[in-house]
Amino acid sequence: MDLQTVGIAAICVLFVLLLIGMPIGFALAFVGFWGISYITDISVALPTLLRSFDTTFSSYSFTVIPLFVLMGELATVSGLSQGIYEMADKWLRRLPGGLGIATIGACAGFSAICGSSVATAATLGRVALPEMKKYGYDLHLATGSVAAGGTLGFLIPPSIGFVVYGILTEQSIGKLLVSGFIPGFMLTLAYIVIVMLWAIINPLAAPLNYDRIPFKDKIATIRNAWELIVVFFLVMGGIYAGVFTPTEAGAVGAFSLFSVTLLKRKLTLDALLKALTETTRVSVMIFIILSGAYLFTYFMALTMIPTNLSLWLSGMNLSRYVILSIILIGYLLLGCFLDATSMMVLTLPVIFPTIIGLGFNPIWFGVISVLMMEAGLITPPLGLNIFVISGVARVPMEIVFKGAFPFLTAILLVVVLVTIFPEIVLFLPGLL
Repeated sequence: MDLQTVGIAAICVLFVLLLIGMPIGFALAFVGFWGISYITDISVALPTLLRSFDTTFSSYSFTVIPLFVLMGELATVSGLSQGIYEMADKWLRRLPGGLGIATIGACAGFSAICGSSVATAATLGRVALPEMKKYGYDLHLATGSVAAGGTLGFLIPPSIGFVVYGILTEQSIGKLLVSGFIPGFMLTLAYIVIVMLWAIINPLAAPLNYDRIPFKDKIATIRNAWELIVVFFLVMGGIYAGVFTPTEAGAVGAFSLFSVTLLKRKLTLDALLKALTETTRVSVMIFIILSGAYLFTYFMALTMIPTNLSLWLSGMNLSRYVILSIILIGYLLLGCFLDATSMMVLTLPVIFPTIIGLGFNPIWFGVISVLMMEAGLITPPLGLNIFVISGVARVPMEIVFKGAFPFLTAILLVVVLVTIFPEIVLFLPGLL
């Protein structure tokens, strides 16, 4: 077989392995290893396998991933997630759909120190869903707003999505993190507008709360969340000002939240062990996926598929925006079957050379990619946030899917705006 036929056959095998339930990292490594062995020799594949895993697990720059995950875990232990929700609730509850808006705002705030969408959805779901149930909110709106709000954890810095993208494409992680500020703010506002329109069109879905909250009580809630605000500006301000590298910023943020948890007397041995265990589990999972991705990327490079695809697409008499639209539709379809990180490691080795060949900015495309991965988190049948909220709320997944569907329009709207006005993404990185 010629090299491209080998590559296409390997991709088919990869999807078969994923369909039968093999973890994505092992599937990538398995297909990459045997593909390299077939094209070259097993004596080449074995050192490549060892090097991909050794480099990933021992690289200093990759320590940013467990540090960002640990920040989110410590924020949960310290009670900051509860504090940020109470603050948003007290300030926003009198608006149409006030508790839903508070949930979106709290998700955005928690995302500022937690790079994981699933962790954001799970943490705020436990806090917000009982409150919305208490005040008679429609289950579709309640679960949908939490599931959608959780996706902000993948976009608002510090975001693991940007870290993985930067590692796979060798782009500046600092610039990628900063580039998520404005799109993250825009998407948060778009989510809030959807909640408000839902509440106005169907008042029974979000009964108005007429309880007046004294202004002094509103101010008092800031005391429960000021540490989160300080840590966010410390971490992202340090990166933006060039004081910290992303890895150093992650260390500063994790240490700061460790200190906050200690001072609040919330740092029990069980809580610390739980936070460290979850951090280890998530980090190892991501590292194995990245290790497999490196092996698979090397194999794809040998088949020449990415290069030939890039040349073919670049040579087509189509607008580059038409080609971009085809790629984004592909992302939306893949999001129905794969989680965000898996989509990234599967597609970028093939798609990224094409994007560069078409003249698109790699930092800008990083934001576009992350936005489309967010859409995948709330699309049927395998949206991870949907599974999480279904478990937390103990409701059928169909209810959560229906509730989250309107929020997909907000993600697509932001993608369109960022495509028409790339300065939205590139303005802040350009100042670094």
